Amino acid sequence: MELKEKTILITGSTDGVGRRVAQRLAKSGATVLIHGRDRLRAEGLLTEIRNLGGSGAFYPADFSSRSQVRALAEAIQRDHGRLDVLINNAGIGVGVPGSSREVSRDGYELRFAVNYLSGFLLTRLLLPLLQKSQPARIVNVASVGQQSIDFADIMLTNGYSGARAYCQSKLAQIMFTFDLARELDGSGVAANSLHPATYMDTAMVRKDGIAPISTVDEGANAILHLAVAGETEGMSGLYFAGLQPRRANPQAYDAAARERLRSISLELVGLPNAHPGTSSGA
Repeated sequence: MELKEKTILITGSTDGVGRRVAQRLAKSGATVLIHGRDRLRAEGLLTEIRNLGGSGAFYPADFSSRSQVRALAEAIQRDHGRLDVLINNAGIGVGVPGSSREVSRDGYELRFAVNYLSGFLLTRLLLPLLQKSQPARIVNVASVGQQSIDFADIMLTNGYSGARAYCQSKLAQIMFTFDLARELDGSGVAANSLHPATYMDTAMVRKDGIAPISTVDEGANAILHLAVAGETEGMSGLYFAGLQPRRANPQAYDAAARERLRSISLELVGLPNAHPGTSSGA
């Protein structure tokens, strides 16, 4: 993809693999929209982006707040006439073993809210801009760690663990990706998800007490492969592990489960359920 005239939004890009993806895109002359909560880190990244030959802007938002996600989408739509790539990378890890259940500002289980619901809402709000800019791409940064969703207790009020919450939120991202790809078929907007790399050397991984085994560049390579590489143009509705397509948790291919997740998600984020369910698996 020729990037000099492209505008790309990367959530969770002031640190970790999101930051590396922003740096790499800046070298190609893209307009890189970065998101996070730390303004000081963001300003440092913007300086790097400009020094590397790109341009950019910072949009702060706390993804534990539905209203801040809405404000982020409004700001992007206000400031930019196009959006060529949306990379939903923001997220939080499993937490330290034995940590207590946490909730978002809206009262939802925190990992489900930050890792999945906020990206779901942001994507749906930005779809008109992406469709206007087609061909466009959506990349959801998920994980090989996936847990089937218990629709009877989607907020994990019983039997909570940080690992279970994280893995459920990551499967939800993949289910959303498959569902969205079918909805957008023929629109010129592709949607894919991936596990970028295992335990990258990031602050999130170290905070969870895990020894890194992959580099940030490995993860960035995989994300960029889906976001801007020519060889993945036209691909949609896929889950990748690194640079290769893989099978996700079986629930991701259950059309009824995806429809149920979509209906619940639309209600939780306050959007109308105007998208009919699909009739076949991804």
